[in-house]
Amino acid sequence: MAEASLPESDLFIVDVAVSDTPVRPKVTVLADGENGISIDQCATISRRINKRIEEEFGPDMAYVLEVSSPGVDFPLTQPQQFKRHTGRNLKIKLQDGSEKTGKLEEVTDTGINLLEEIKQKGKKATYVPVQIPFGEIVKANVVISFK
Repeated sequence: MAEASLPESDLFIVDVAVSDTPVRPKVTVLADGENGISIDQCATISRRINKRIEEEFGPDMAYVLEVSSPGVDFPLTQPQQFKRHTGRNLKIKLQDGSEKTGKLEEVTDTGINLLEEIKQKGKKATYVPVQIPFGEIVKANVVISFK
């Protein structure tokens, strides 16, 4: 329902969650776009999903629907999100439990190219290019800098 409710082709669904409260479940839809997403686009998605839920389950279905964009603290999960953040610093947790931090240089069909920052005590940081397949990434967040 969420995918079918997108008003433009450059928008995509990041996550859909439904609470397990039986009385009045909360449906949370996170959407984004290649150039971000506006509040008007979120409102359009919300109206379309509401209409589809009413058609599918009837007008008496009780629920709360929230449609928004993922915040900066929400992990990157879709290849399109990574593309939007090319040039920014990311912190990535891998399947083997290791973590890498560095500048996102490029997004390919199969993964990302990261300029990993290697810090050594008492020395200036060095940067090493690494390729990370999407399947190896457990969690990826944009590193927010206030410099």
